[in-house]
Amino acid sequence: MVRLTQSIRFCTAADSTRIAYATTGQGPAIVRAAHFLTHLDFDLNSPVWGPWIGELSRANTLVRYDGRGCGLSDMTVQPLSLDAWVSDLEAVVDAAGVERFALLGCSQGAAISLAYAARHPERVSCLVLLGGYARGTLRRNATPEQLKQARLMLDLIELGWGQDNPAFRQVFTSMFIPGGSPEQVRWFNELERLSCTPTHALRTVSAFGQIDVCELATHIHCPTLVMHARDDARVPFEEGRHMASLIPGARFVSLDSQNHVLLQGEPAFAQCLAEIRDFLQGHQPKQGPYDVFPNLTAGERALLELLAHGLDNLQISAHLGLSEKTVRNKVSSVFTKLEAATRAQAIVRAREAGFGRADLPH
Repeated sequence: MVRLTQSIRFCTAADSTRIAYATTGQGPAIVRAAHFLTHLDFDLNSPVWGPWIGELSRANTLVRYDGRGCGLSDMTVQPLSLDAWVSDLEAVVDAAGVERFALLGCSQGAAISLAYAARHPERVSCLVLLGGYARGTLRRNATPEQLKQARLMLDLIELGWGQDNPAFRQVFTSMFIPGGSPEQVRWFNELERLSCTPTHALRTVSAFGQIDVCELATHIHCPTLVMHARDDARVPFEEGRHMASLIPGARFVSLDSQNHVLLQGEPAFAQCLAEIRDFLQGHQPKQGPYDVFPNLTAGERALLELLAHGLDNLQISAHLGLSEKTVRNKVSSVFTKLEAATRAQAIVRAREAGFGRADLPH
């Protein structure tokens, strides 16, 4: 496996929690919403997540981050909630400067992705949801046996998560990658210990059980691909089907695997990546169609398109989901690159180059 390099930076969420994020590759952006058990440094060239990062970075800029309390991000005493996790994602995409992107949600990241897409439809070109759910364990009309199992998992975290002996953590590993090789299993056991403290793991798993984005899912209108392993030992296959049924027009693909995290070498891994590549090819935002103004970034082209429609800074900020101050700074940069002295001059040059002819995006 070719060793990857990444650029790690930090940003600040709305409640001042510092979030670590990393970028790899080049091309149209894919943003991976955070899920449980990540560590930007430890994941990069690992036998479990390394192949995923490498494949998703081949033709794209992959942006991924550690959620609050995990990996390189800050611990927090603030209550863990869907709003807090969405705030982390909002901070990362703004800091990374990706204005319209494909959003990938794995496991709990699927619910975070749905919530973000519902709040910021103008930013998300398409959704890829893998092994996810719209409702947490305690929101699924759980049977007494299922509730007992959920309580048992919390007891195991409290008793054994931080121990040097990985026996307790092995229970979780066997649910995430039951088909893992000895090397992959050892690595995943260590990831659990490194990614977060026992206290944070307990808080996180408890909060995940309360997630419910079923109503939000019905308001998603971007192209959506939902995939789920038939024998997923961590998130039931039925939850993937249920989530897909809520999202208007979502395409559902079942994968032949028992692993919650698909592993390189199994047929489902190759199938899943092929589905993602085909889906992104049809729905991911392309670079601007114009050969003029080659020094403009894709984000600046999107802004220039709105300028060419005659929108003011406040209207542009609403369309792009950016602050008015950020838009003002970006507009000034575009003026400089276009060598335009005034807004009117910039609009004329943009329209002469072909901007502003498409229908205004909603």
